[in-house]
Amino acid sequence: MARLFRSLRKTLTLTNQIHIQQQRLCISPLPHIIPRRTYISEMRKEAFEGHISRLLRSEIQYELQSSPPSNPPTNKFGSFLVDGRPGDRWITLKRQFADENIKVEVTMFDGAVPAPKKSGGVANADDVQLHITLIVNISKGDGSVLEIMCSAWPDNIEIKRELDDVLQESLYDFLEARGINDELAKYLHQYMKHKDKTELIGWMEK
Repeated sequence: MARLFRSLRKTLTLTNQIHIQQQRLCISPLPHIIPRRTYISEMRKEAFEGHISRLLRSEIQYELQSSPPSNPPTNKFGSFLVDGRPGDRWITLKRQFADENIKVEVTMFDGAVPAPKKSGGVANADDVQLHITLIVNISKGDGSVLEIMCSAWPDNIEIKRELDDVLQESLYDFLEARGINDELAKYLHQYMKHKDKTELIGWMEK
C-alpha cells in the first residue's frame, strides 16, 4: 500500500507543477481559445484518472500475489452464527443458550502490543500481537441484561474488568460455558485477517 501512496504523491506533484507552469504562461486567453483549453483540460483529467486506475490495478495485483486472501472462514463457529457486515469495521455473532440471547459485537483489529520474547530468543521489533475488542451482551426474556467487555488476543480471551480472583475465575467459566473462549479468539483473528484483506482490495476496486 505504501508503494501506491508514493506513486500517487509523484503523480499529484507532477500535475501541480504542470498546472503552475500553465498559469504562468497563460495571458488573458481570447474567447475563441477557451474551447481548446477545455478540451485539453478534459484530456489531462482523463489521462490522470487513467494513470490512477492503472496504479490501483497494479496495487491490487501486488496485494493478491504477495499475500492472497486465504479461504474465507465459515460464517458459523460452534453455535454462533456470524454476520460479516461487509464494509463495516465490526462483525456480529449471535446464538441462543438456554433462555438467553447472546450477541457478541466484535471490532476489527483495533490495537497491538509487542509480541512476547520467544523462549531462548530475542523478540523482533516488528513482531506484534494484534488486539480485538469484544462486547458480549447476554439478555433474557424478563428484560435483564448482562454486558461484558473482553479482549481477544491471538490465542486467548481476556476479561477487561479487574475483579477478585474467585469472581474473575467464575466469570471465565461463565463465558466458557457459552462458547466465548480461547478457540473463539483464534477463530476471530483468522476471520479478521481475511476480512481486512478483502475489505482493502474491495476499496481499491471501487
